[in-house]
Amino acid sequence: GANGMVGLVTGGASGLGRATVERLVQSGASAVILDLPSSDGQALASSLGERCAFAPADVTSEADVQSAVSLAREKFGKLDLAVNCAGIAVAVKTYNVKKDVPHNLEDFQRVINVNIAGTFNVIRLAAGAMGKNEPDADGHRGCIINTASVAAFDGQVGQAAYSASKGGIVGMTLPIARDLAPMGIRVITIAPGLFSTPLLAGLPEKVRSFLARQVPFPSRLGDPAEFAHLVTSLAENPMINGEVIRLDGAIRMQP
Repeated sequence: GANGMVGLVTGGASGLGRATVERLVQSGASAVILDLPSSDGQALASSLGERCAFAPADVTSEADVQSAVSLAREKFGKLDLAVNCAGIAVAVKTYNVKKDVPHNLEDFQRVINVNIAGTFNVIRLAAGAMGKNEPDADGHRGCIINTASVAAFDGQVGQAAYSASKGGIVGMTLPIARDLAPMGIRVITIAPGLFSTPLLAGLPEKVRSFLARQVPFPSRLGDPAEFAHLVTSLAENPMINGEVIRLDGAIRMQP
């Protein structure tokens, strides 16, 4: 089980990341919440007790992420799980005919930078810490789990930047799994469908219930606890590696 594991969770103060942190601590693991200084990370860590710590950080900063990784090792002795949940989105068409304006380039680049480079930054630095772990009988030293989205495969109108960023996470899963295989570190990506998170909370109730009805079964938004459940399942199953798993109630997004 997850008992005794030490996990670093980015975006850990809300949504999918928060549910993951809560499940880890409830399962007997320790967790470091990596989230922005402006987040609820400190309050969450305090409420979860001594097996939880907060590392205020921006995933795109080498120094910030390195200090979060160091905090895990200093406070809990090691790092064997990294879960990348930090991410941002914009919803803008590539070209707005009515306003006669193209998609803002800086907005596109920001989404790519946070979602792809931020995820990669955490992976490369977490891998260094995991490499120092004593391997188990299988040679296993750690596990890295990333969050993409079904938008990587069925991106909708206005999702060019978001889909590109999530497609990038999907595309780097296998090569990084191959890179880290000699170190005994697995790399897996989850592609969630529609989940009840702050990213969707901003939408009107009518829109949320419309989205829920698009999910074949179960016909509702996903519960972040179900994402967290998959994270611990993947951490516990040593054979799953280099794979992208859709967690989506069989939805295929419409244009």
